[in-house]
Amino acid sequence: MTDNKGESVFELGTDGPKVIVVGVDGSDSSWRAAAYAAGLARRQRSLLAMVYVQPMAMVGSAGLGVPMAEATSQIAEEIVAQVREAIERMGEVSTLRWEFHTFAGEPFTGLSQAADQLRADAVIVGASEQAGHRIIGSLAVRLVKAARWPVTVVP
Repeated sequence: MTDNKGESVFELGTDGPKVIVVGVDGSDSSWRAAAYAAGLARRQRSLLAMVYVQPMAMVGSAGLGVPMAEATSQIAEEIVAQVREAIERMGEVSTLRWEFHTFAGEPFTGLSQAADQLRADAVIVGASEQAGHRIIGSLAVRLVKAARWPVTVVP
């Protein structure tokens, strides 16, 4: 960056992401993405926002809404417990700033809302482990096509 005289000016604290959003769902792929994001957040002194998107019950499936909501809430609680345990095991408690958020809906919509609301500078997701995504497109591809944040896909 240059000032009005054409001289270089150093910008303190403006490089690197301030908020990193990572999608977690308990899968191996999402844990690898979370580990990568945690390392990046620690090194960059960024806030790590871990986001779990709770699937909404199908409208036409009467009676399944409450049990499904309870199950997804339990999954969210288990993810938070595993995150805390992993961070404590690594000794990162004092150096890693992190938050856990849940959003309801479909993964693309939930992560997009999270990234927008949290003003994410980067979004990190695990590579899809489902074979059908090669045909209809994965979450990562949809996030990249949205072109609103840099997206990193962790294999």
